[in-house]
Amino acid sequence: MKAFTLNKYSKKGSLQLVQVPDPVVNDNDVLVRVCASSVNPLDGKIRDGEFKLILPYRLPLIMGNDVAGVVVKVGKNVTQFKVGDEIFARPDVNRIGSFAEFISLHENDVAIKPMHLTMEEAASIPLIALTAWQALVEKANVRKGQKVFIQAGSGGVGTFAIQLAKHLGATVATTASAANTELVKSLGADIVIDYKKDDFENILHDYDVVLNSQDGKTLEKSLRILKRGGRLISISGPPDSNFANKAKLPWFVKLVVRLLSFGVRKKAAQLGVDYSFLFMRAEGSQLSKIASLINARAIRPVVDKVFPFAETNEAMTYVDQGRAKGKVVISMK
Repeated sequence: MKAFTLNKYSKKGSLQLVQVPDPVVNDNDVLVRVCASSVNPLDGKIRDGEFKLILPYRLPLIMGNDVAGVVVKVGKNVTQFKVGDEIFARPDVNRIGSFAEFISLHENDVAIKPMHLTMEEAASIPLIALTAWQALVEKANVRKGQKVFIQAGSGGVGTFAIQLAKHLGATVATTASAANTELVKSLGADIVIDYKKDDFENILHDYDVVLNSQDGKTLEKSLRILKRGGRLISISGPPDSNFANKAKLPWFVKLVVRLLSFGVRKKAAQLGVDYSFLFMRAEGSQLSKIASLINARAIRPVVDKVFPFAETNEAMTYVDQGRAKGKVVISMK
């Protein structure tokens, strides 16, 4: 099959289009013919080598962290899916590889595609949706009447997290450029701060939850807008000891992680708020719940641009520029 592989870590390097063997299908796996994938900032960070310590992949590596497609084969122990099912998934972190014609996935990481979505729309959902769900539902337990601040509202995670937080009954604040204000308002944002003109720290106060996706300076400001007992969940780092323990990282990496997060954990403790790092995991059961919300039209996908499979590197470059509204998708059509 054809696949885009990473052969060496390189800042803004290119993936290589090569012929590779078809994936192995284990007893609990489904083999999926890929119809569409999508590009996430995570893909660029893996390519650039930023995650080498915590994700020690062996190269060459087939890239891609989102998929929508059709089941073409099932392992002998599979009970949840059959040949012909249209599915979507975020592959397990150790089994990425959706920039390819086929991918093999454990059935527990897979869900039936939302009925009315195209393959391209469905491929835009899994990673960002699971990130938002695990941050806002699983970690923060967002409830009606709470105040939630979601950074970068027009980005992939932001566009989904705004809708989910609003569905949960929260008052939602976000940052966006003036050009994207109407988009994030249409998704449910109650307060939109133009980050080019205003400092959110001077406007927002006593928030219950912050979903942090930006740099360290923004993270420190975000800690200060929380009320005592509030929670900041970061998807951009620094990773904390809880993450290192769950990921079963080597002792020396755990030490590095502890040192990296020491400053922010200390500031959070001084302010009486909670800090945690989230590296989302594949979870088909959660993705099925998300699909139900999409089928009920409570949440919709936001797709900026669709690239053909042959232009996967161009899609990566477009995401690198940081100006996409929602998700960038790769189609096998």
